[in-house]
Amino acid sequence: MTIRRLPETVINRIAAGEVVERPASVVKELVENAIDAGATHIDVVVRDGGQTLISVTDDGRGMTAEELSLCIERHATSKLPDDDLLTIHTLGFRGEALPSIGAVARLAITSRAEGHTDVWIISVDGGDITPPQPAALNRGTRIEVRDLFFATPARLKFLKAPKTEQSHAVDVIKRLAMAHAEIGFSFGDGSRDILKFPTISQRIGGEDPLLERLGAIMGRDFRDNAITIDARREDAVLTGYAGLPTLNRGNAQMQFLFVNGRPVKDKLLYGALRGAYREFLASDRYPLVALFLDLPSDAVDVNVHPAKAEVRFRDAGLVRGLIVGALKHALAEAGHRASTTVSGAALGAVRPGGNYPSGNYQGGSYGGGGMHSSAGLRERTDAFHRPLPGLDRTPSAPGATEAALEDIPEDYPLGVARAQVHETYVVAQTGDGIVIVDQHAAHERLVQERIKRALDMGGVQRQGLLIPEVVELDEGAVHRLTERASELAELGLVLEGFGDGAVIVRETPALLGETDIQGLVRDLADDLAAYGEDLSLKQKLGDVCATMACHGSVRAGRRLNGAEMNALLREMESTPHSGQCSHGRPTYVELKLADIEKLFGRR
Repeated sequence: MTIRRLPETVINRIAAGEVVERPASVVKELVENAIDAGATHIDVVVRDGGQTLISVTDDGRGMTAEELSLCIERHATSKLPDDDLLTIHTLGFRGEALPSIGAVARLAITSRAEGHTDVWIISVDGGDITPPQPAALNRGTRIEVRDLFFATPARLKFLKAPKTEQSHAVDVIKRLAMAHAEIGFSFGDGSRDILKFPTISQRIGGEDPLLERLGAIMGRDFRDNAITIDARREDAVLTGYAGLPTLNRGNAQMQFLFVNGRPVKDKLLYGALRGAYREFLASDRYPLVALFLDLPSDAVDVNVHPAKAEVRFRDAGLVRGLIVGALKHALAEAGHRASTTVSGAALGAVRPGGNYPSGNYQGGSYGGGGMHSSAGLRERTDAFHRPLPGLDRTPSAPGATEAALEDIPEDYPLGVARAQVHETYVVAQTGDGIVIVDQHAAHERLVQERIKRALDMGGVQRQGLLIPEVVELDEGAVHRLTERASELAELGLVLEGFGDGAVIVRETPALLGETDIQGLVRDLADDLAAYGEDLSLKQKLGDVCATMACHGSVRAGRRLNGAEMNALLREMESTPHSGQCSHGRPTYVELKLADIEKLFGRR
């Protein structure tokens, strides 16, 4: 076959195949251009999922007629002033987006350059260019893309339903709005606004603009339960917010990661995130985070993916260490805190229908609970709630429990123990409510943290068994355990092989006290099978400690006296991460008095 040069229109359509995957890709490229142009507000309109119309209007610097003619040529850009691909400070720099879009759609660009009075419009219709002509526009640039993929009809069959395509475009705007909280955004379908984020000048109040923007996108629960991340290692800086472990999801859709202001989906970053939360969440639960990594442009390559969704780091170990260390430090600083959604879920579970009532109790109706009563019933209800006769008299002698109901010290955020329910839950009274503690889950976390502290101080104290215990296992499990016997000894568990299908345990960690040795050894054997042979136990320290702690903690069903219950509460208050067990479940639920009063219609 004869070698020949491809026509320019075909070249542009090939480029469009890489850059313009779906309407959301067009939205991303055009909005990134607007951000690079210094816009303070960007309006986006998407009709029919982007197939009929995509319009992006900004108040940025704009372009002259000469620049309009250049911007639709391939590899023409204003974002590489010194042609250095290792020093990139903008979101777009390839110079492929506009000509690629113009090759597969009807493109019109109207712009007014900053400091100029004349306005120009240029059109590209499936690759056919109409020279710039005079037009009208207040300021900035408006780009309209109509009939997407009309020049490549085969691509249309791969588009999803309009609502699906619109949701992908909404996701693009949300991510860019997070990364640029100083810019106002609006997104609509031509008839209504779907998203609307104000500019800084339009905001009211002194809340952190980033947290305010994250709360608008990720929800109020995240805003109320986010901890601040601010860490530096060498020239790399990590900022943002991370949710408490008890605020989690069943998927990773609420994990947003940014590198130098660019939204990315990078395996290294997601892996570091999993590593930081490994000790606090089950493997099928995901934390909510929005993290922003800033590092010198020569330390990261953003040019490894056509859509710039992936990056490559010069020092991947430094980046991973920064993320894991910063998150673990912030979670430790949170202490015993658990997310407010825990109490909200508990209240929702005990209300009629599991609904959250809104408003006060008036006229026998929860303002949203759907419970209504007649006037006669209200009168009888009011009479029922009147104090019983004689309750206002001064008691002749102090009650039996009066001495125990002293004021709650302010430095006791988890209150003072009042009772144990079903030999499983500790009920404590705080200054303005009650706390219900799952004694097994709480003690499990405390034991896990003790083991980790003991390891940091040089090793776990061991206790010898008067009668060594034999645990029968399959040969593979025996091999895995005996191969790691020295590492297990550092953790306080001394064992050795006992024939082909058993191990004998001679010493256990003293912190565990009386423990289920059979269950502990079998669970550790299963853990080792999951970890693989290439990882040391120190790398999986949190998981190993969690397994040990689960077998050494106070079990549900054990009766505790008042001193033991209060000791548990005090240690929880002074121990990091005690608000959740090793699986991300809450160790306690706090109910404010006001919330309890709402349950009984008193508010």
